[in-house]
Amino acid sequence: MKPQEASQCCGPIDDLLDAELFKALGERTRLQLVSCLAKCGRPCSVTELAECCAVDFSVVSRHLSVLEKAGVLTATKQGRTVFYEIRYKHLSEAFRSLAKAIESCRPKRRSSKA
Repeated sequence: MKPQEASQCCGPIDDLLDAELFKALGERTRLQLVSCLAKCGRPCSVTELAECCAVDFSVVSRHLSVLEKAGVLTATKQGRTVFYEIRYKHLSEAFRSLAKAIESCRPKRRSSKA
C-alpha cells in the first residue's frame, strides 16, 4: 500500500496516536518530572518536585499542568498544596494499546519456500 492510500485508511492506530500526550512527554524537564514521580511511587507536591529539576518553581508548576492536561498525572489539592501523581493504569494502558496497534500494522512476513 502506498503512503497516500494508507493515510486514507482508518485503523486503531489513528485513535491511539495522541498528539497532546506525545507533546507533553516530548520535553526534557517534563520527562524528568514523570521519572521522579514514578520513582517516588507516591503523590508529590510541586515544591518537592521542583527539587528534582534545575528550573524555577513556577516553570515546574506549568510543566505539571501540561502533564495533567495530557492525562499523564492527576492533581489533588490539600489545603494550599497541590500533589501530583502518575496515572499509572491510564498511561500503561495507553502505551500498551498503541504498541499493539503498531504491531498490527507490521507487514506479515512471507514464507520463503524454494
